[in-house]
Amino acid sequence: MIDVQRLRVLRAVAEHGSFNQAAAALHLTPSAVSQHVAALERGLGAQVVARSTRGVTLTPAGRIMVGAAESVAAELAHAKQQVDRLGSGRSQLTLATFTSGGRLLLPGALARLTSALPDTVVHVKESEPEDSLPLLRQGAVDLALAYHFDGPLPGQLGSNSSLAWTALLDDALLVVLPEAHPLANRARLDIAELATEPWVLGCLKTEAYLRRYAERAGFEPEVRGTTTDYFFARSLVAAGMGISLIPSIAQSPPLTGVRAVAIAPPTPTRHIGVATIRGRNHAQATALIQALQEQAAAIASTGTV
Repeated sequence: MIDVQRLRVLRAVAEHGSFNQAAAALHLTPSAVSQHVAALERGLGAQVVARSTRGVTLTPAGRIMVGAAESVAAELAHAKQQVDRLGSGRSQLTLATFTSGGRLLLPGALARLTSALPDTVVHVKESEPEDSLPLLRQGAVDLALAYHFDGPLPGQLGSNSSLAWTALLDDALLVVLPEAHPLANRARLDIAELATEPWVLGCLKTEAYLRRYAERAGFEPEVRGTTTDYFFARSLVAAGMGISLIPSIAQSPPLTGVRAVAIAPPTPTRHIGVATIRGRNHAQATALIQALQEQAAAIASTGTV
């Protein structure tokens, strides 16, 4: 029988890339971590990590066992939540969400959920998809409001994943320019028209996205500012520092001194949805997904996105 603690240790090794860092995270000695991994390998009859002077990497067998470790952790967390519900008499629901999506979708969705299931207690964690999806797989949250950029679903959300994806909104990115900019009154812009403009990033993840679209248009963008806050980025645009690529849902609250202009197809787009563990939605999670879908439909009908 495979020891759950050994799976937990292997998952920490995979996350941190070394025995020393995994040991620190688990409050163990590096020797104890090494012994747990060695015992797991003996029990399996297969090597789960490849050791080198640069750290450790998972073998194919190791990747299988880390997937199993995440599933076991998620099952245990799910069981603990069910026990907690029995003890409290109230349903607990934990949601991870990225900031702009949560600000747009959650208030209305939570109002709908409370109306339908008033005894449900909701906990919200602010988290970007690269953090929230692992939390979901580990059972630390019940749902993750997340997004992905153009193209097929990324691997962690694909058909072979343990996660199920429910699409909610397509969130087009807009070019934000100073109000006095010669192109600010245009209804639509081709990104190639912006080849000589300096750029301000409102999210570090949009840099690779911007560079990909710029490469298609035949130019290299000049990035003069980087932020992790869309409102701050728009403030820098208003101050004349450059222009920015910002999602439609992040154009609120309104800011004087800037104009947002649509981009001609192919339009850069974020696809917003909610992720859950496949086949494990309880009544409260299902109700919140439905509330998010209704809220997204209401927003789309107003033309906000």
